[in-house]
Amino acid sequence: MDTHVTDAPAVPSSAAAAQTPWLSTREQQFWRAHLEVSKLLEYQLSRELQPHNLAINDYEILVVLSEAPERRMRMTDLATATLQSKSRLSHQITRMEGAGLVLRQECPGDRRGLYAHLTEQGWDMLQQVAPDHVRSVRRHFVDRFTPEQIDALYEALSPVAEHLRALRGRS
Repeated sequence: MDTHVTDAPAVPSSAAAAQTPWLSTREQQFWRAHLEVSKLLEYQLSRELQPHNLAINDYEILVVLSEAPERRMRMTDLATATLQSKSRLSHQITRMEGAGLVLRQECPGDRRGLYAHLTEQGWDMLQQVAPDHVRSVRRHFVDRFTPEQIDALYEALSPVAEHLRALRGRS
């Protein structure tokens, strides 16, 4: 994606457009750089998980389940935690079940509820892959910043994340 932005952004001419607080050139550069970094980073991390036969979403599910009590979580909560639809998560869990990484288990007292449970094989896979993944995160992201930049970025992004989590809680 080209992050170059001209000095005069194209602005639609309509009544609604006239009321829109358009991004300045600098704001557009910032926004587009954020989008590009997010997409490229996810792409690169995904590529580096492929030799382990994992997608980035698989890895995220393994991590979330590993941090949950008893290494299991209700499917609805897992969908929320991983920002996936219940349907998409169900397909992904089916694939991961086939690989022996997770199991679906019934929730006691709730005939319709299901847990996703991290298997020993899934736990072993996570322990095997995590060092490579962390090295990738460092190489492609964390080590690109000074400690002061990391602090500043964390301070800048935390309120945005908090705002978006709050909006998601209302939906």
